[in-house]
Order: sequence, then structure tokens, then C-alpha cells
Amino acid sequence: MTGEILFLAHRLPWPPDRGDRIRSWHMLRALAKLAPVHVIAPVDDPADLIHVPAVEAVAASVVAQPRGSKLAGIARALRTGMPASVATFVVPGLEAAVAARIATGRIGTVFAFSSQMAHYVPHELAARFVMDFVDMDSAKFASLGAKAYGLSGFALRREASRLFNWEVATARRADVSLFVSEAEAAMFCSRTGLAAQVVENGVDAEHFSPAAVVPASAPHPLIVFTGQMDYAPNVEAVTAFARDTLPLIRQAHFAIVGRGPSAEVRALASERVTVTGEVPDTRPWLAAADVVVAPLLLARGIQNKILEAMAMARPVVASSPAAEGIDATDSRHLIVADGPQAQADAITGLLSDPARAAAIGAAARARVVERYSWDARLSPLARLIG
Repeated sequence: MTGEILFLAHRLPWPPDRGDRIRSWHMLRALAKLAPVHVIAPVDDPADLIHVPAVEAVAASVVAQPRGSKLAGIARALRTGMPASVATFVVPGLEAAVAARIATGRIGTVFAFSSQMAHYVPHELAARFVMDFVDMDSAKFASLGAKAYGLSGFALRREASRLFNWEVATARRADVSLFVSEAEAAMFCSRTGLAAQVVENGVDAEHFSPAAVVPASAPHPLIVFTGQMDYAPNVEAVTAFARDTLPLIRQAHFAIVGRGPSAEVRALASERVTVTGEVPDTRPWLAAADVVVAPLLLARGIQNKILEAMAMARPVVASSPAAEGIDATDSRHLIVADGPQAQADAITGLLSDPARAAAIGAAARARVVERYSWDARLSPLARLIG
């Protein structure tokens, strides 16, 4: 490969405490081993700029600026016809930074992380263009729109249509289109007729190891869910679980562990439900869990929360959508269950049979160590960037 790499990320890739930043951080580290990498990224909040030095420790340079309000992004979308989920990530200062970096003539590859960043990639580009879509976001909006009514449903379906067209147009001008799982890539190829390749997520099995932490002090039996708790699919999952599934499980306590809990999530707190909010480290809660659940009704790609729980040797009960991207065998490495009664039966079965729970947890960790190291998952990058 010749030339340097321009890495465009829709969020600063640090701290790696949520799914998108976990992937972008490890992508950045892998690319930095191949060539100097220049990072350009919007940030959700000016306070996030405190993390720039952590990224500078890996990258050759970093430019980060706060993005505007969602209202300004929606206005831009109405004015331009751009998908709203793309328009909210447009920052004029970053457009200028991209142009200046490309103008140096040293960029051999532009690597865009998430479809929101395709806007920054010039249509006339001499460098190689690698587009990491991660997931097919238009399908997520289509799924949400199919369940919503009135103006909200109309807006979601229109966003799905606009975003689909955006994804197609982007893929047509990219040299490589990447997705996080075979299922996502296959769906994209079947719906668009365009080619796609897969670079899966991994997990740091040394960091996520039951031997690395002291379990959190919590009531038992303990059921744990981890995730960004203002993210709609996570909110939907824990709300439905607390309302419909937990009452079917005698005595067990449910801990919702993750930053930014919405008002709806905070309202779930009770004698049987703990809402932790942001914690410095999720591993003690995973280590304490008798069962980890991922009852997502809407899920795309590979769920890092499942890989992390498996690495911690915890038995996982996951919905079909959440488990779809994980290369694991049902009832051996994890348990797949849909609906309140099936989930309750699976969890109750594990709680009443600690030996089986331990065996599934041990098999889960062995599977992660064998199949999901970051070095192995990201090894195709050298070839893909040329």
C-alpha cells in the first residue's frame, strides 16, 4: 500500500464504551499499524473533546469538532433532500479539514466509518475509498417505520427510503463496501445487487476475562443487561423484559447496566430492578451475573454486548435478532429464546442448573477466544485498503 490513510468516523473513536466506538477504535488501531492515519470526526458534545489526546496517541493527527443541533440537521435535510440521519453529522469545518488533508496529496486511502461520513468523501477522488457501513441502517429505519403509525411512521419510512438510496449511491462510488456480519452483507447484496465484503467485530478476551475483575456486589440470582441506555432498541428491550418476562421468573433481580438511561428506563427501578446508569467498568457486573440477557426486538450486525458476556464466561439468553450475527451454536455457546415465556423458561432453567450454566459459559468463552480475537477479525484490512 502507498500513501497515508484518512479515517472519517461519525464519532470520536474513544472511549470504546459503546458498539460503534468499540469497532471504530479497533479499526483505527489496526489501520495505524499499516500507515499514518489522520482522523477527522464530529463529536456529539463539546465535552467529548477531552478524549482527543487518547486518539492522538494512535493517530498521526486528529481534527474533531462538535456537530450542530439535531434541529439544524433536520432543517438541512429538508433543504437538501439528504437523509436526516446523515444531515445531522454535517459540520462545515470538518468538510474544510477533509479537503485540506486530501489536498496534501499524501492520502492513499479514505476510510469512512458509518454511512453518515460518506458525505465528506469527494466524488472526484484519486485515493482508494473504503466504506464501512457496519450495518444496513436503512433496514433499521424500515423496521421501525413498519411498527410506527401516523406522522412518526411516515417520517421513519421516508428516512428508510432516503437512506437506502444514499447507501446505494455511496456503495457505487466506493472501491470496497464493508459490513459487520454475513447477514448484513447478504441483505445489502440481495436488496441492491451490489457487492459487499465482511469484516466482523472481535472482543478483547484478555480484558473481558472473569479472572480480571472482582464481581460487583449485587442481589442474587442476578440477571444483567448491558448497553447504551438511551438507544431506542435497548430501551425497548429492557422495558419489555422488566414488564413481561421478569414477573415470570421467581426471586431473580434484574440489573440494567449502561450510560445515559432514558426517563423510561429510570422509571423501571424497583425492588427487583437496578438501573445503574454509567459505570466505570461493566465487567464486574458481568462477572456477578448468573445470566446475561440480550432480548432485543430490533438488532443489526454483531452485538458486542453478547461477545463481551461470552468472553466473561457468562451464560447468555438472547433473542433471535440479537444472536443472528454471532457465530455460535444455540444451547451450546448461548441460548436463543424469543418471547417472554420462552425467555423466562430459559433463564429459570439456567438458574436452577448451575452446572449447565457454567458449562455454557465456559463453552462461550472458548468460542470467543477461538473465533473472535480482534487481530484475526481485522486481518483482512491490509488487503482491503490495497
